[in-house]
Amino acid sequence: MKILFNIGHPAQVHLFKNLIRELERRGHQCKITTIAKDVSLYLLDAYGFEYEVVGEEKPTLATKAMELLRVESRLYRIARSFRPDLLVGGVGNVYVAHVGKLLRKPSIVFDDTEHAKIDHRLMDPFVSVICTPSCYRGDIGPKQVRYNGYHELAYLHPDRFTPNPAVLTELGLSEGDPFIIVRFVSWQASHDVGQHGIRDKVGLVKALERYGRVLITSEGVLPPKLQPYQIRVSPEKLHDLLYYARLYVGEGGTTASEAAVLGTPSIYVSSLVGTMGNFIELEETYGLLYSFTDANAALGKAIEILQNPASKEKWGTKRERLLEDKIDVTAFMVWFVENYPRSFTEMRKHPEVQYSCPRVPEDAS
Repeated sequence: MKILFNIGHPAQVHLFKNLIRELERRGHQCKITTIAKDVSLYLLDAYGFEYEVVGEEKPTLATKAMELLRVESRLYRIARSFRPDLLVGGVGNVYVAHVGKLLRKPSIVFDDTEHAKIDHRLMDPFVSVICTPSCYRGDIGPKQVRYNGYHELAYLHPDRFTPNPAVLTELGLSEGDPFIIVRFVSWQASHDVGQHGIRDKVGLVKALERYGRVLITSEGVLPPKLQPYQIRVSPEKLHDLLYYARLYVGEGGTTASEAAVLGTPSIYVSSLVGTMGNFIELEETYGLLYSFTDANAALGKAIEILQNPASKEKWGTKRERLLEDKIDVTAFMVWFVENYPRSFTEMRKHPEVQYSCPRVPEDAS
Protein backbone atom coordinates (compact mmCIF):
# COMPACT_ATOMS: atom_id res chain seq x y z
CA MET A 1 0.00 0.00 0.00
CA LYS A 2 1.16 3.57 -0.73
CA ILE A 3 0.27 6.09 1.99
CA LEU A 4 0.77 9.86 1.95
CA PHE A 5 1.11 11.60 5.33
CA ASN A 6 0.70 15.36 5.60
CA ILE A 7 2.17 16.90 8.77
CA GLY A 8 0.47 20.14 9.84
CA HIS A 9 1.98 20.67 13.30
CA PRO A 10 5.11 19.54 15.21
CA ALA A 11 2.95 17.34 17.47
CA GLN A 12 1.93 15.35 14.39
CA VAL A 13 5.55 14.36 13.78
CA HIS A 14 5.38 12.59 17.13
CA LEU A 15 1.85 11.29 16.46
CA PHE A 16 2.79 9.58 13.21
CA LYS A 17 6.48 8.73 13.58
CA ASN A 18 5.97 5.23 15.02
CA LEU A 19 3.07 4.53 12.67
CA ILE A 20 5.15 5.42 9.61
CA ARG A 21 8.11 3.34 10.76
CA GLU A 22 5.91 0.33 11.50
CA LEU A 23 4.07 0.56 8.18
CA GLU A 24 7.38 0.78 6.31
CA ARG A 25 8.69 -2.19 8.29
CA ARG A 26 5.66 -4.12 7.09
CA GLY A 27 6.45 -3.30 3.48
CA HIS A 28 4.19 -0.31 2.83
CA GLN A 29 5.50 2.77 1.02
CA CYS A 30 5.02 6.06 2.91
CA LYS A 31 5.58 9.62 1.71
CA ILE A 32 5.66 12.65 4.01
CA THR A 33 4.70 16.22 3.15
CA THR A 34 4.71 18.94 5.77
CA ILE A 35 3.78 22.48 6.71
CA ALA A 36 6.80 24.41 8.03
CA LYS A 37 5.60 25.35 11.53
CA ASP A 38 7.70 25.95 14.62
CA VAL A 39 10.05 22.92 14.91
CA SER A 40 8.32 20.55 12.46
CA LEU A 41 11.22 20.42 10.01
CA TYR A 42 13.77 20.08 12.81
CA LEU A 43 11.91 17.09 14.26
CA LEU A 44 11.53 15.38 10.88
CA ASP A 45 15.26 15.79 10.31
CA ALA A 46 16.10 14.60 13.83
CA TYR A 47 14.09 11.41 13.32
CA GLY A 48 15.65 10.77 9.91
CA PHE A 49 12.54 11.20 7.75
CA GLU A 50 12.56 12.34 4.14
CA TYR A 51 9.84 14.89 3.34
CA GLU A 52 8.67 17.64 1.02
CA VAL A 53 7.59 21.07 2.30
CA VAL A 54 4.24 22.16 0.86
CA GLY A 55 3.60 25.35 2.86
CA GLU A 56 4.23 27.35 5.99
CA GLU A 57 2.29 28.57 9.03
CA LYS A 58 0.57 31.94 8.53
CA PRO A 59 -0.51 34.35 11.33
CA THR A 60 -3.97 35.58 10.19
CA LEU A 61 -7.14 34.03 8.80
CA ALA A 62 -6.70 35.93 5.52
CA THR A 63 -3.12 34.73 4.99
CA LYS A 64 -4.11 31.22 6.10
CA ALA A 65 -6.81 31.17 3.41
CA MET A 66 -4.28 32.17 0.73
CA GLU A 67 -1.80 29.59 1.98
CA LEU A 68 -4.50 26.91 1.95
CA LEU A 69 -4.77 27.25 -1.83
CA ARG A 70 -1.01 27.12 -2.30
CA VAL A 71 -0.61 24.09 -0.04
CA GLU A 72 -3.36 22.16 -1.76
CA SER A 73 -1.91 22.94 -5.18
CA ARG A 74 1.52 21.64 -4.16
CA LEU A 75 0.08 18.64 -2.33
CA TYR A 76 -2.08 17.75 -5.33
CA ARG A 77 0.94 17.73 -7.68
CA ILE A 78 2.94 15.57 -5.28
CA ALA A 79 0.05 13.18 -4.69
CA ARG A 80 -0.63 12.79 -8.42
CA SER A 81 3.00 11.76 -8.90
CA PHE A 82 3.12 9.47 -5.83
CA ARG A 83 -0.33 7.94 -6.54
CA PRO A 84 -1.23 7.04 -2.93
CA ASP A 85 -3.85 4.47 -2.00
CA LEU A 86 -4.62 6.45 1.14
CA LEU A 87 -3.96 9.95 2.54
CA VAL A 88 -3.50 10.51 6.29
CA GLY A 89 -3.40 13.72 8.36
CA GLY A 90 -3.73 15.08 11.87
CA VAL A 91 -5.97 17.67 13.51
CA GLY A 92 -7.97 19.72 11.00
CA ASN A 93 -6.03 18.48 7.99
CA VAL A 94 -8.21 20.08 5.34
CA TYR A 95 -5.50 19.46 2.75
CA VAL A 96 -5.63 15.65 2.68
CA ALA A 97 -9.44 15.73 2.73
CA HIS A 98 -9.62 18.02 -0.33
CA VAL A 99 -6.80 16.42 -2.29
CA GLY A 100 -8.08 12.94 -1.50
CA LYS A 101 -11.49 13.92 -2.86
CA LEU A 102 -9.92 15.35 -6.04
CA LEU A 103 -7.92 12.16 -6.56
CA ARG A 104 -10.86 9.93 -5.58
CA LYS A 105 -8.73 8.35 -2.87
CA PRO A 106 -9.78 7.85 0.78
CA SER A 107 -8.45 10.15 3.50
CA ILE A 108 -8.16 9.50 7.23
CA VAL A 109 -7.75 12.30 9.78
CA PHE A 110 -6.84 11.73 13.44
CA ASP A 111 -8.48 14.60 15.32
CA ASP A 112 -8.81 15.46 19.01
CA THR A 113 -9.62 19.20 18.88
CA GLU A 114 -13.33 19.90 19.21
CA HIS A 115 -13.01 23.69 19.03
CA ALA A 116 -11.33 23.66 15.59
CA LYS A 117 -14.68 24.56 14.07
CA ILE A 118 -13.36 26.30 10.95
CA ASP A 119 -11.22 23.29 10.11
CA HIS A 120 -14.15 20.94 10.59
CA ARG A 121 -16.42 22.98 8.31
CA LEU A 122 -13.81 22.84 5.57
CA MET A 123 -12.72 19.26 6.17
CA ASP A 124 -15.67 17.10 7.24
CA PRO A 125 -17.68 17.08 3.99
CA PHE A 126 -14.64 15.78 2.05
CA VAL A 127 -12.75 13.49 4.45
CA SER A 128 -13.47 9.75 4.43
CA VAL A 129 -12.89 8.97 8.13
CA ILE A 130 -12.24 10.98 11.29
CA CYS A 131 -10.67 8.99 14.14
CA THR A 132 -11.13 10.57 17.56
CA PRO A 133 -10.45 9.59 21.17
CA SER A 134 -13.41 7.94 22.89
CA CYS A 135 -13.69 10.99 25.17
CA TYR A 136 -14.18 13.38 22.22
CA ARG A 137 -17.07 15.69 23.10
CA GLY A 138 -18.98 15.73 19.86
CA ASP A 139 -20.75 13.53 17.36
CA ILE A 140 -19.23 14.13 13.92
CA GLY A 141 -21.56 11.64 12.27
CA PRO A 142 -21.12 8.41 10.30
CA LYS A 143 -17.51 9.22 9.34
CA GLN A 144 -16.37 9.18 12.96
CA VAL A 145 -14.78 6.24 14.79
CA ARG A 146 -13.62 6.38 18.40
CA TYR A 147 -10.67 4.64 20.05
CA ASN A 148 -9.85 4.37 23.73
CA GLY A 149 -6.75 6.53 23.97
CA TYR A 150 -5.18 9.92 23.28
CA HIS A 151 -2.88 11.18 20.54
CA GLU A 152 -0.09 11.40 23.12
CA LEU A 153 -0.29 7.66 23.76
CA ALA A 154 0.86 7.04 20.19
CA TYR A 155 4.35 8.12 21.24
CA LEU A 156 4.40 8.31 25.06
CA HIS A 157 2.87 4.92 25.86
CA PRO A 158 5.54 2.92 27.76
CA ASP A 159 5.65 0.44 24.86
CA ARG A 160 6.87 3.35 22.68
CA PHE A 161 8.79 5.64 25.02
CA THR A 162 11.56 5.22 27.59
CA PRO A 163 12.80 8.44 29.24
CA ASN A 164 16.47 9.24 28.85
CA PRO A 165 18.02 11.08 31.83
CA ALA A 166 20.92 12.31 29.67
CA VAL A 167 18.88 15.42 28.86
CA LEU A 168 19.25 16.50 32.49
CA THR A 169 23.03 16.58 32.18
CA GLU A 170 22.74 18.92 29.19
CA LEU A 171 20.99 21.44 31.44
CA GLY A 172 23.21 20.96 34.48
CA LEU A 173 20.58 18.94 36.35
CA SER A 174 20.53 15.58 38.11
CA GLU A 175 17.67 13.19 38.76
CA GLY A 176 15.80 14.49 41.79
CA ASP A 177 16.68 18.15 41.19
CA PRO A 178 13.45 20.17 41.37
CA PHE A 179 12.57 21.96 38.15
CA ILE A 180 9.40 23.27 36.53
CA ILE A 181 8.63 23.52 32.82
CA VAL A 182 6.62 26.51 31.60
CA ARG A 183 5.35 26.85 28.03
CA PHE A 184 4.00 29.87 26.18
CA VAL A 185 2.34 29.63 22.76
CA SER A 186 1.94 32.06 19.87
CA TRP A 187 -1.89 31.81 19.58
CA GLN A 188 -1.63 31.83 15.77
CA ALA A 189 -3.40 28.56 14.94
CA SER A 190 -6.78 29.00 13.23
CA HIS A 191 -8.55 27.44 16.22
CA ASP A 192 -6.72 29.84 18.61
CA VAL A 193 -8.00 33.09 17.08
CA GLY A 194 -9.36 35.35 19.83
CA GLN A 195 -8.06 33.11 22.63
CA HIS A 196 -5.54 33.89 25.37
CA GLY A 197 -3.59 32.33 28.21
CA ILE A 198 -1.16 33.75 30.79
CA ARG A 199 -0.98 37.54 30.75
CA ASP A 200 1.53 38.20 33.58
CA LYS A 201 4.22 35.83 32.41
CA VAL A 202 7.02 37.41 34.43
CA GLY A 203 5.02 37.31 37.68
CA LEU A 204 4.16 33.64 37.18
CA VAL A 205 7.76 32.62 36.56
CA LYS A 206 9.10 34.61 39.52
CA ALA A 207 6.57 32.96 41.84
CA LEU A 208 7.35 29.44 40.59
CA GLU A 209 11.11 29.71 40.86
CA ARG A 210 10.86 29.78 44.64
CA TYR A 211 10.22 26.03 44.38
CA GLY A 212 12.80 25.03 41.78
CA ARG A 213 14.52 25.98 38.59
CA VAL A 214 12.12 27.25 35.90
CA LEU A 215 12.71 26.18 32.30
CA ILE A 216 10.71 27.96 29.60
CA THR A 217 9.83 26.73 26.13
CA SER A 218 8.10 29.27 23.92
CA GLU A 219 6.75 29.53 20.37
CA GLY A 220 7.30 33.30 20.30
CA VAL A 221 9.91 35.81 21.44
CA LEU A 222 10.02 36.14 25.23
CA PRO A 223 10.21 39.42 27.19
CA PRO A 224 13.84 40.28 28.04
CA LYS A 225 13.31 39.39 31.72
CA LEU A 226 12.36 35.83 30.78
CA GLN A 227 14.92 35.11 28.09
CA PRO A 228 17.48 33.72 30.59
CA TYR A 229 14.95 31.01 31.51
CA GLN A 230 14.46 29.78 27.94
CA ILE A 231 15.88 26.32 27.37
CA ARG A 232 18.09 25.43 24.41
CA VAL A 233 17.58 21.68 24.65
CA SER A 234 16.83 19.86 21.38
CA PRO A 235 13.03 19.72 20.81
CA GLU A 236 12.99 15.93 20.42
CA LYS A 237 14.26 15.68 24.01
CA LEU A 238 11.43 17.70 25.55
CA HIS A 239 9.47 14.57 26.49
CA ASP A 240 12.42 13.24 28.48
CA LEU A 241 12.55 16.55 30.31
CA LEU A 242 8.79 16.53 30.95
CA TYR A 243 9.04 13.07 32.49
CA TYR A 244 11.55 14.22 35.12
CA ALA A 245 9.95 17.62 35.87
CA ARG A 246 8.18 18.28 39.15
CA LEU A 247 5.48 20.30 37.39
CA TYR A 248 4.34 21.60 34.03
CA VAL A 249 2.49 24.94 33.75
CA GLY A 250 1.59 26.52 30.46
CA GLU A 251 -0.60 27.61 27.60
CA GLY A 252 0.46 24.68 25.41
CA GLY A 253 -2.36 22.17 25.35
CA THR A 254 -0.40 19.37 23.70
CA THR A 255 2.45 19.76 26.18
CA ALA A 256 -0.03 19.78 29.07
CA SER A 257 -1.54 16.47 28.01
CA GLU A 258 1.93 15.03 27.32
CA ALA A 259 3.04 15.88 30.85
CA ALA A 260 -0.15 14.33 32.25
CA VAL A 261 0.23 10.98 30.49
CA LEU A 262 3.89 10.91 31.60
CA GLY A 263 2.80 11.21 35.22
CA THR A 264 4.00 14.79 35.76
CA PRO A 265 1.59 17.18 37.50
CA SER A 266 0.18 19.35 34.73
CA ILE A 267 -1.57 22.73 34.77
CA TYR A 268 -3.12 24.11 31.59
CA VAL A 269 -3.97 27.83 31.39
CA SER A 270 -6.21 28.93 28.52
CA SER A 271 -9.51 30.56 27.62
CA LEU A 272 -10.25 27.27 25.80
CA VAL A 273 -10.74 25.33 29.05
CA GLY A 274 -13.77 23.04 28.95
CA THR A 275 -13.87 22.58 25.18
CA MET A 276 -11.78 19.41 24.73
CA GLY A 277 -12.75 15.95 25.94
CA ASN A 278 -9.21 14.68 26.48
CA PHE A 279 -8.44 17.47 28.96
CA ILE A 280 -11.75 16.96 30.75
CA GLU A 281 -11.12 13.23 31.09
CA LEU A 282 -7.50 13.67 32.21
CA GLU A 283 -8.74 16.06 34.91
CA GLU A 284 -12.06 14.60 36.06
CA THR A 285 -11.41 10.86 35.65
CA TYR A 286 -7.68 10.56 36.30
CA GLY A 287 -6.73 13.73 38.22
CA LEU A 288 -3.55 14.10 36.18
CA LEU A 289 -4.22 17.60 34.91
CA TYR A 290 -5.80 20.84 36.12
CA SER A 291 -7.28 23.42 33.74
CA PHE A 292 -7.74 27.12 34.48
CA THR A 293 -8.85 30.21 32.60
CA ASP A 294 -7.42 32.39 35.38
CA ALA A 295 -3.62 32.43 35.74
CA ASN A 296 -3.76 33.43 39.42
CA ALA A 297 -5.89 30.39 40.25
CA ALA A 298 -3.49 28.24 38.24
CA LEU A 299 -0.54 29.61 40.20
CA GLY A 300 -2.28 28.80 43.47
CA LYS A 301 -2.77 25.18 42.42
CA ALA A 302 0.84 25.00 41.20
CA ILE A 303 2.16 26.14 44.57
CA GLU A 304 -0.10 23.65 46.36
CA ILE A 305 1.36 20.82 44.26
CA LEU A 306 4.96 22.01 44.66
CA GLN A 307 4.63 22.29 48.44
CA ASN A 308 3.65 18.61 48.65
CA PRO A 309 6.82 16.46 48.45
CA ALA A 310 4.71 13.39 47.58
CA SER A 311 3.08 14.95 44.49
CA LYS A 312 5.31 13.32 41.90
CA GLU A 313 4.84 9.86 43.39
CA LYS A 314 1.09 10.42 43.61
CA TRP A 315 0.94 11.34 39.92
CA GLY A 316 2.89 8.21 39.03
CA THR A 317 0.16 6.12 40.64
CA LYS A 318 -2.51 8.02 38.73
CA ARG A 319 -0.63 7.40 35.51
CA GLU A 320 -0.56 3.66 36.14
CA ARG A 321 -4.35 3.69 36.42
CA LEU A 322 -4.64 5.54 33.10
CA LEU A 323 -2.31 3.08 31.35
CA GLU A 324 -4.38 0.15 32.60
CA ASP A 325 -7.45 1.69 30.95
CA LYS A 326 -6.00 2.92 27.65
CA ILE A 327 -4.58 1.31 24.53
CA ASP A 328 -1.28 1.62 22.69
CA VAL A 329 -2.57 4.09 20.09
CA THR A 330 0.17 3.36 17.55
CA ALA A 331 -0.87 -0.31 17.52
CA PHE A 332 -4.44 0.78 16.85
CA MET A 333 -3.42 3.14 14.05
CA VAL A 334 -1.32 0.48 12.34
CA TRP A 335 -4.24 -1.94 12.42
CA PHE A 336 -6.75 0.67 11.26
CA VAL A 337 -4.67 2.03 8.37
CA GLU A 338 -3.37 -1.32 7.19
CA ASN A 339 -6.82 -2.89 7.16
CA TYR A 340 -8.80 0.08 5.80
CA PRO A 341 -11.66 0.06 4.72
CA ARG A 342 -12.50 -3.20 6.52
CA SER A 343 -11.27 -1.70 9.81
CA PHE A 344 -13.67 1.22 9.45
CA THR A 345 -16.61 -1.08 8.76
CA GLU A 346 -15.75 -3.27 11.75
CA MET A 347 -15.49 -0.33 14.12
CA ARG A 348 -18.76 1.19 12.97
CA LYS A 349 -20.49 -2.14 13.53
CA HIS A 350 -18.60 -3.08 16.69
CA PRO A 351 -17.19 0.05 18.38
CA GLU A 352 -16.14 -2.02 21.36
CA VAL A 353 -13.21 -3.27 19.25
CA GLN A 354 -11.28 -0.16 20.26
CA TYR A 355 -13.72 1.92 22.26
CA SER A 356 -13.41 0.02 25.52
CA CYS A 357 -10.72 -2.65 25.35
CA PRO A 358 -7.27 -1.80 26.72
CA ARG A 359 -5.28 -3.52 23.96
CA VAL A 360 -5.46 -4.21 20.25
CA PRO A 361 -7.28 -7.55 19.79
CA GLU A 362 -4.97 -10.34 18.67
CA ASP A 363 -7.14 -11.08 15.63
CA ALA A 364 -7.16 -7.41 14.59
CA SER A 365 -3.57 -7.30 13.35
